[in-house]
Amino acid sequence: MDCTVSALQKARMAYAPKLPAAFKAGANVACTEGEKLAAFADTEKITAKFPSTSNMPLLTFAPGNGEKIAKPVNVAVILSGGQAPGGHNVIAGLFDGLKSLHPESKLYGFKGGPSGLTDNKYIEITADFLASYRNTGGFDMIGSGRTKLETTEQFEKAEANCKALGITAIVIIGGDDSNTNACLLAEYYKAKNAGIIVVGCPKTIDGDLKNAYIETSFGFDTASKVYSELIGNIERDANSAKKYWHFIKLMGRSASHIALECGLRTHANVTLISEEVEAKKMATDEVVTILADSIAKRAANGDNFGVALIPEGLIEFIPDFKSLIAELNDLLAKEGEAYAALASNDEKASFIASRLSASSAAVFATLPMEIKMQLTMDRDPHGNVQVSRIETEKLLVELVKNKLAAWKKEGRYNGKFSTQTHFFGYEGRCSMPSNFDADYCYSLGYNASSIISTGKTGYMSSVRNLTEPAEKWIAGAIPLTAMMNMERRHGEDKPVIRKALVELDGAPFRELAKNREKWAVETCYVYPGPIQFFGPAEVADITTMTLALEKGK
Repeated sequence: MDCTVSALQKARMAYAPKLPAAFKAGANVACTEGEKLAAFADTEKITAKFPSTSNMPLLTFAPGNGEKIAKPVNVAVILSGGQAPGGHNVIAGLFDGLKSLHPESKLYGFKGGPSGLTDNKYIEITADFLASYRNTGGFDMIGSGRTKLETTEQFEKAEANCKALGITAIVIIGGDDSNTNACLLAEYYKAKNAGIIVVGCPKTIDGDLKNAYIETSFGFDTASKVYSELIGNIERDANSAKKYWHFIKLMGRSASHIALECGLRTHANVTLISEEVEAKKMATDEVVTILADSIAKRAANGDNFGVALIPEGLIEFIPDFKSLIAELNDLLAKEGEAYAALASNDEKASFIASRLSASSAAVFATLPMEIKMQLTMDRDPHGNVQVSRIETEKLLVELVKNKLAAWKKEGRYNGKFSTQTHFFGYEGRCSMPSNFDADYCYSLGYNASSIISTGKTGYMSSVRNLTEPAEKWIAGAIPLTAMMNMERRHGEDKPVIRKALVELDGAPFRELAKNREKWAVETCYVYPGPIQFFGPAEVADITTMTLALEKGK
């Protein structure tokens, strides 16, 4: 018996993912061109930046005649950015799709993310090598990385490495920033007629890479179900011990999709939504009051326990903090070296405070030193504050304690407030993919091989109609430039794929808003349990509540 593989792992490796009907004769599909799609915003600037890959048509695929292509195709694949459940299945679908085009086609996995492409670190992916990774979580097959592909030198190195292996297409599996890099690469190669196609695949558990043609990013389904199981377990513990309020921060760099989905699944007492906080221009005290109000009302009923869900990026959406962080981003982009050279935290805090506007300096002054230092940590490669390192949940606990203490003096509150804090992030990124993500990811990869067969470049793999059974899913492709706008990064305006935030007039948020007053006071917890791999389709193959509500299901 192989002691390194569980019985469940063996069963999952044997799972056969379902595909859209467009691929019933293989990846050599019939392609229909639809309307030409302009950039999401800042059209003139995006077109100027991407003259060769802007305003391209939407592609829709239908079953082909089953014929093979004339010559085999060699393809590179890269995993880029943070892990998400289902990445291995994208590669499996890509591999199987390429073999359906021509049995001698080859797939090369470049190791460690984009840097593998420039450093020429790769492995040929074969059927035997791939077998043990099918339907598994993680990115350990070839690894991932966060190196940005944005310089001519990088593009030239990648081109030389690809041509040495006869590679004529690159598939980049990543989120909005990674696919922005894919768009830059596609534009460069198309403009110089390099003969290398670039295709993107939509990956991020955050759920913020979505639009009319990308209904969800892969990994969101699995991660939100994993977190919901954990939240349900904590709710049951809270309802059993009846003595703790649990403040749970949930992964989601900017958007609150995960918090919203988990709130809908578990009926937590409070689910904060960053986008609502920003839209209503809520000050920090207003956010604290929402939490304290639920705590006080439950205490009046004798329930000194509860669960609050906090989006990872909340602090960036509170207007006074948002302005502070924007100033910090620009300041550290320009004076980061001088700041880093300072020895003590007091010196660093004084350096920052002296260079902020009066309003931001006032906010900065109210923060504990620990939070000040977390706000000024090294930015990620894209110039963003690393919100996962900011202990927002602990900051809110302290602010709520102060609020409740003041209310107690006023006679407005007479309960007990004991807390536990949690951050659910890495727990969900490498789980075995749900049936939905296993099918969706395999379809995205297979679909990418079809895009390559059409000779089109600068496209993202698109599989939609996802609330229907897989055979009714619609396969095709959307131009990467159609998702782009201009944003401020490292103190400069740069073209990036727009992040899709929670829509406050959308069905998922309206469902939460309809119920939250009741959930804030009553104990209405739902315990979703673990991901279901086996059983009736209505249990094992269901999509997220978010997607179902968006599609009116």
